[in-house]
Amino acid sequence: MKNERRHFLMGAGALLVATALPARAATELELQQAGALRIAVYADYPPWSAKGKGIDVALGRALAAKLSLRPEFVEFPADEDMNDDLRNMVWKGHYLGTRPGDVMLHVPVDRNFAANNDKVTIFAPYHLETMAIARNAARIPAIAGSAANAFEIFTRERIGAELDTHGSDFLLNVLNGRLRDQVTHYRSIPLAAEGLKAGEVAAVIGTRTELETAFKDIPGTVIDTLQMPELRVTGWPLGMAVKADHPALAAALGNALADIQRSGELSRIFSEHGATHRLPAGT
Repeated sequence: MKNERRHFLMGAGALLVATALPARAATELELQQAGALRIAVYADYPPWSAKGKGIDVALGRALAAKLSLRPEFVEFPADEDMNDDLRNMVWKGHYLGTRPGDVMLHVPVDRNFAANNDKVTIFAPYHLETMAIARNAARIPAIAGSAANAFEIFTRERIGAELDTHGSDFLLNVLNGRLRDQVTHYRSIPLAAEGLKAGEVAAVIGTRTELETAFKDIPGTVIDTLQMPELRVTGWPLGMAVKADHPALAAALGNALADIQRSGELSRIFSEHGATHRLPAGT
């Protein structure tokens, strides 16, 4: 795994739950620039964030509005390890000179992962991501049960995956590596969707949110959530991160997110991007 956005999934554990703190006035927040909230999001990562659009971009704008701040976005490419992403975009800055954000979105909320990154506070889970498979329903039956049974069909049918992802790693190792020659790799899930549409593959594995948006206009496609023992991680909550010594900002963002969620705005953001919002447990 190269970053879930990749590397954290190797050791995912228990959920880290944010502690509710009182909101603070914008003038008291630990911001790099008065009046502006600098928001770090992944680049070229539809439907989350790509060229100024996406779920995380819309959420960032909503958070800034709740705090009466101007949103300022920095889109950055994923590094080899998500620990590097937190260093580059939250607590230190990139060695090439890119300033970090005041807050980074799309951060896995996990106790073990957080313990290994004590220079940041990871909090406020806003979506439960899961692994899933999009399939041509005429060629591939419903995927359920253990991989030993459900994935046997892919010894005969080709399946697609994005390079260097949890789904790719799973396919290359499941069934003692018997599917390796049946896997077609793509640079992105949207390109994998084009591959399925063209008949290059009969199914694509990936995160459910990416699959929902990439396959929504391809007829005859069904998406199954994957729940099987062979997958080391099947679901994980996504939240945000700020510097560990910025408690006022974390508290204000946590309260802003709660307001956005209660009002239904968060669900609307997902729906407007063709995705289903799923609440993490305990939120």
